[in-house]
Amino acid sequence: MSLRTFVVPLLLGVLTLAVMPSASLAAECPALLQGELPKLRAKERIDLCSQFAGKPLVVVNTASFCGFTPQFKGLEALYQRYKGQGLQVLGVPSDDFKQESGDAEETATVCFVNYGVTFSMSETQIVTGAQAIPLFKELAAQSQAPRWNFAKYVVDRQGKVVASFSSRTQPDDPELIAAVEKAIASAP
Repeated sequence: MSLRTFVVPLLLGVLTLAVMPSASLAAECPALLQGELPKLRAKERIDLCSQFAGKPLVVVNTASFCGFTPQFKGLEALYQRYKGQGLQVLGVPSDDFKQESGDAEETATVCFVNYGVTFSMSETQIVTGAQAIPLFKELAAQSQAPRWNFAKYVVDRQGKVVASFSSRTQPDDPELIAAVEKAIASAP
């Protein structure tokens, strides 16, 4: 038996095993969480599936220069209150309503310095219309597209939207809190 007839099948087997977990993970990932977003003020990317799959999640389209921008404070408080129970929050800045800076550093300053945000924030994205990123296309398919900045989507552990809320709904609103608690209680 030659070395080649032994090594080649062995290497193929190892490569197959190395690829299979990734393929099965992608197959198990809900449609809502398939994809990546560039992280705000970082070189890393947010892998939606690996970071949020199986976890309750609140997704918010944000803007730095909107009357609702102070909701960052309430969103951070919501995150701090429930992160021990697995809650994740994802802020997605958008200029769809012409109230976001074109400068990522300025956006980061508003979020991280002015409001002390510690939850995940992406770089500015399109969240409405035909050019919306896949995450927001799926959110719209499961509920509705954002009509303004700071629309909030509560997602359960299976990647399904359990409730959506308008910009006017504050992060400490009892209905939003109830939806978050329902998402936390959902089975993975």
